[in-house]
Amino acid sequence: MRVYLFVLLLLPLLLPADDGYRLWLRYDRIADEPLRQAYAGMLGQLYVANANHPVLRAATDELHRGLSGLLGQSPESVQELPERGIILGVAEELSGLVGNIPAINASKLKAEGYRLFHHNGLTYVVGRDERGVLYGAFALLRQLQRGRPLEDLRLVDNPRYALRLLNHWDNLDGTVERGYAGGSIWNWHQLPDYLDPRYTDYARANASVGINGAVVTNVNAKAIVLRADYLEKAAALAGVFRPYGIRLYLTARFSAPMELGGLDTADPLDPAVQAWWRDKVEEIYAAIPDFGGFVVKANSEGQPGPREYGRSHAEGANLLADALAPHGGTVMWRAFVYSEEEPTDRAKQAYDEFVPLDGQFRDNVLVQVKNGPIDFQPREPVHPLFSALPGTPTMLELQITKEYLGQGTHLVGLGNLYGEVLHTDTYAEGRGTPVASLIDGMAGVANIGAARNWTGNLFGQADWYTFGRLAWNPDVPVGTLFREWAEQTFPGSDSVQRVARSLLDRSYDACVSYMTPLGLHHIMGPDHHYGPGPWVSDMPRADWTSVYYHQADTAGIGFDRTATGSNALEQYPPTLAARYADPETCPRKFLLWFHHLPWDYEIDHGVTLWERLCRAYDGGAQRVTTMRRDWEALAGQLDEERYRSVLMHLNIQEREARWWRDACLSYFQTFSRRPIPSDLKPPAHDLEYYQSLSFPYAPGIRPQW
Repeated sequence: MRVYLFVLLLLPLLLPADDGYRLWLRYDRIADEPLRQAYAGMLGQLYVANANHPVLRAATDELHRGLSGLLGQSPESVQELPERGIILGVAEELSGLVGNIPAINASKLKAEGYRLFHHNGLTYVVGRDERGVLYGAFALLRQLQRGRPLEDLRLVDNPRYALRLLNHWDNLDGTVERGYAGGSIWNWHQLPDYLDPRYTDYARANASVGINGAVVTNVNAKAIVLRADYLEKAAALAGVFRPYGIRLYLTARFSAPMELGGLDTADPLDPAVQAWWRDKVEEIYAAIPDFGGFVVKANSEGQPGPREYGRSHAEGANLLADALAPHGGTVMWRAFVYSEEEPTDRAKQAYDEFVPLDGQFRDNVLVQVKNGPIDFQPREPVHPLFSALPGTPTMLELQITKEYLGQGTHLVGLGNLYGEVLHTDTYAEGRGTPVASLIDGMAGVANIGAARNWTGNLFGQADWYTFGRLAWNPDVPVGTLFREWAEQTFPGSDSVQRVARSLLDRSYDACVSYMTPLGLHHIMGPDHHYGPGPWVSDMPRADWTSVYYHQADTAGIGFDRTATGSNALEQYPPTLAARYADPETCPRKFLLWFHHLPWDYEIDHGVTLWERLCRAYDGGAQRVTTMRRDWEALAGQLDEERYRSVLMHLNIQEREARWWRDACLSYFQTFSRRPIPSDLKPPAHDLEYYQSLSFPYAPGIRPQW
């Protein structure tokens, strides 16, 4: 017994330290020896068709790296087709080398698609193009990391969307707007001469989940990034990304012709402005031949745009699209706009501005739409624009960084948020028209920073992973992706994987419950967006305050968006609008988003709205306590560094969940004038205490431009 206890205490010291840098690409030696030997016997040699192609070299290098770690031996690279091993190549090139193997036929493969199969002792990784081969190589390694058999391997996988991007809100000075994992990983000052090895590992990680584009600058753009010396810096990054199938994009400041070109206007219909952008785009492509294009935030939150000249968003986007079109570039024009005038309902503004422009954008323009009509809130109904622009390609914009979901400390499995959005039936073309079927690409606001483990909170890696895999195929069940990430991140421990999956699966609903239950939204602290602030009322604009959105008074709570209120429901397809319009059929998760209801409104079999609100806040906080205890039970079952990191963040999350619960209930009780149910703990402090809290140095605060 004493020996057992001694070993148990010693076990954490025997496990190798791990800071999380390797993400899900760990490639640790497979612990199951018979399985490892079986894999080694099957994969001992590697033949690559057209091995000198840069992308195929990257695929080859990854296979050598992965197999060396997983199997303890690197495959032998051979110049002739082996009898056993791996065959790697583009379908068109392989078909003439290996004979009549029907599975190599590329007819079922789309651009960037791949096929994995086992035939006569050989494991084939076949791509429609070089990028497809690269993605297939990562998919093969994923099979090995997860211990899946190869003998019956038959996998054909094509990406749903051509554009699968990370949007970095990184500033040129090294700060990251709404970033919670440290400073930017891009060192613009030392570029182009110093290329941090981290850039390559970043590209590897993105390629492993199918991300094929990176916007490396903030949407709140600086014109200087289009200056010649900064283009040289961007070209150096593009050179690192290129072998991993990733195109580099930049954000374009609409007033750049004035700030860089010395013009006295940025009017998109001015011939001199058009010529300036044509010349600038020519300069960019001379430096970066595979440049992806521009992301543009215009006429929103102080950013310049075409409306200053009486021009439409379509005319502004088409200006850039025309310059990019000869080179195959794309414009992603963000729909996150609102006018200088305070609206009746900000949720309606993007729809009102963009629907009249449907069909007026060039073919190489995508309107980039946030998942909901306000601003990445913990939970929002889907944006009405997805079902309202049949003549305009759209791109779904999601937030991977947790600006409104606990920032860098809270464990929240965002995959469930993404899945909820993608699978929401809009009824745009009748039943069975989910958001996923209406979009033409996906962009995620990156949660990556200079933290050694990339995302600060270790479980933030799962959000990056899940976003990439869903951007490739939105139909994969989110639970499957949680399992994939857990198996690759915590190999060799079923119990750790099981708890990790459970935490990811439970955490999103828990977070919404302790922050914004029943459709509440935009009740966070001002500016930094950290912590609760339902009392916020003193801001330059009413629609920047919390009271604008929850509209709590002694009669009730919630924003009336029905025909008796702002009538934002008219922007949705009739079937969906009718469902949301009736409080009895409106999903409970959106009840207060669309309705202002009395505190005594009977929500569930005699349970009042006030009681349901109290129990939602309390239940969310209680679930975090359970999450923390579940993780604590894993002591000694994984490396101490990652165990302690996650536990410390869960401790913070537990404390802050109670803070959200207590602060919000204290505030809303001043309107409900009803007691908190007696079986629930009262708030730890009075309302004045919570209102007095100040956080002038909270991370992620937006800089002043």
